[in-house]
Amino acid sequence: MQTRSLGNTGINLGEVGLGCWQLGGSDFGPLTEETAHEILAAAKESGINFFDTANVYGAGRSELLIGKFLRENGEGIMVASKTGREVYPDRYSRENLRNSIRDTKERLGVDSLDLIQLHCVPHEILQKGAIFQWLRELQSEGLIQHFGASVESVEEGLTCLAQDDLLSLQVIFNPFRQKLVNELLPQAAERGVGIIVRLPLASGLLSGKFSAETAFVETDHRHYNQDGAAFNVGETFAGLPFSKGVELADQLKPLVPADMTMAQMTQRWILDFEAVSVIIPGASTPAQARENAAVSKFPPLSKDLHATLSEFYQNEVHSHIRGPY
Repeated sequence: MQTRSLGNTGINLGEVGLGCWQLGGSDFGPLTEETAHEILAAAKESGINFFDTANVYGAGRSELLIGKFLRENGEGIMVASKTGREVYPDRYSRENLRNSIRDTKERLGVDSLDLIQLHCVPHEILQKGAIFQWLRELQSEGLIQHFGASVESVEEGLTCLAQDDLLSLQVIFNPFRQKLVNELLPQAAERGVGIIVRLPLASGLLSGKFSAETAFVETDHRHYNQDGAAFNVGETFAGLPFSKGVELADQLKPLVPADMTMAQMTQRWILDFEAVSVIIPGASTPAQARENAAVSKFPPLSKDLHATLSEFYQNEVHSHIRGPY
């Protein structure tokens, strides 16, 4: 596994991490505790040393399962969690933030959180800035080591970059979501802020395995949030209507290099941007975790393929994206 620095702190991470939303056992359908442990173990064995979770994934279940894994296998693993969705949209306070972080620490079984990220907090709250000062106070108390923010849009990201001690930004970035390339990524690199990429496969669209007939269980966000009924539509299929996303993914299949899967080509494309610190694809099986980790061994994609994917985004994809971007 190749490593990269997360921000300007000198924290080195494997460039492929593990997104742990699915460990909640709800928003991607059911997942047993045994399978969750096997996924975490396969990830670590494959060189993955960064797990990303949140307190709302399965109402804390994801954090609990990671905490259980850490007790026996935690050496060398950095865990990032997120806070704020549980008080969305208007119950943000110093005390609620402190209580949330204490609960996460307890579930993970750690004395201090490696990294806490604001979880898609409304832009107006970010602009006021008080919430960052609360994080600094919690940092001075030793409850957290570092803080960052998970954002929905370029504008929110730029607001967060104004905070000099921000370690990282978590963003949606993949061949279907390229708006970040021209402004946000260069500014983050200039300021020494790490970029954590979620939804690298656009909720699975960019695996190339879905068809228009693919159905998801009712508890899967890919069923109930296809049109943004529960939260920002951009968090599901990167904001694309499902049928259009399948159509677009099918058009990309002939571009996949012979030695890669479509999912690996997609993740390699993301890693070709130097501003990216780590990608956090999810995995519902140990085999998927290992396949994702293998992306690190591939060389960069060709300049011609990058140019083709950029043109494809501009001409075929951009106009179909919904939600804050």
